[in-house]
Amino acid sequence: MTQKFSGKDPKSVQKVTSIGAGPIGAGWAAYFLSQGYKVSVYLHEESEKDVLHNLINTAWISLEALGLAAGASRDNLYCSTDLADAVNGSEFIQESVPENLALKQKIFAQLGEIVPENVVIASSTSGLPMSEIQAHCSTPQRTVVGHPFNPPYLLPLVEIVRGSQTSAEAVKWLVEFYQVAGKAPLVLSKEIPGFIATRLQEAIWREALHMVDNDEATVEEIDFAITNGPGPRWALMGPCMAFHLGGGEGGMAYTLDQFGPALKLPWTRLKAPELTKELRNKMVDGCLREADGREISEMNRDRDRGLVAIRNALKAAGSEVDS
Repeated sequence: MTQKFSGKDPKSVQKVTSIGAGPIGAGWAAYFLSQGYKVSVYLHEESEKDVLHNLINTAWISLEALGLAAGASRDNLYCSTDLADAVNGSEFIQESVPENLALKQKIFAQLGEIVPENVVIASSTSGLPMSEIQAHCSTPQRTVVGHPFNPPYLLPLVEIVRGSQTSAEAVKWLVEFYQVAGKAPLVLSKEIPGFIATRLQEAIWREALHMVDNDEATVEEIDFAITNGPGPRWALMGPCMAFHLGGGEGGMAYTLDQFGPALKLPWTRLKAPELTKELRNKMVDGCLREADGREISEMNRDRDRGLVAIRNALKAAGSEVDS
């Protein structure tokens, strides 16, 4: 039987811990700081501190453009290479270590012993099942998947997935906490590989690889097609609603009745292509051509400026989810 969970009021949380200093962990830290929380970050090594601060400083430019919460300050950041020290006094924990099941199981086993049972521990995993991550945790009832999209300081979606031993109360708590923190939580009805958004993203990625592999399209052509076609539309509505509107007054019914037979046409290969050295090189070379000499840091700043503009435009149009 799954143990019950009882946490403090999500609205009263003041201190959180981000475990991991990579792009996701640092992104979470920056976001929580922007929302006025005190944030402690667990570093695997002291040498990670400079990278962490650089990532947070970069994120802060966009976060200021979106608007900081009262009391938000980078001075509220604390770093430690000692896990127990990093989580001491924290009222919520976001784990973002590399996608390695054994590593995550080890971290969750440690956290299960040193973190009070009324504190939710969420994992940023992009596909590993919580039922396996929590397997060696002595207090699995409060462990939940909280999967963000990169960069987590700008994209509001967080996919929430419970494990076989996760308490329903912990899921409810996490939803409310993310909402209070300004996120857009989505609770999945069941534990599925890859969750929802990642699977949809991977479907497009798979087709892109096939087209490049078969010399049907280049990297540049694929990116051009998305950014000038479905991409802008997806900022306003999902693919299902887009096809519903595409059916005119007949809606989705007309779309399926009219175009349904075409679904069996061989324009999709479904299975991923073999990642040969030739395909790998085509993808790498295409991205380098498209980047045209721009550094990753420069491209990240351009991306963030664009996302800030899109989010502000959606807010003005009343289309962004109001947490």
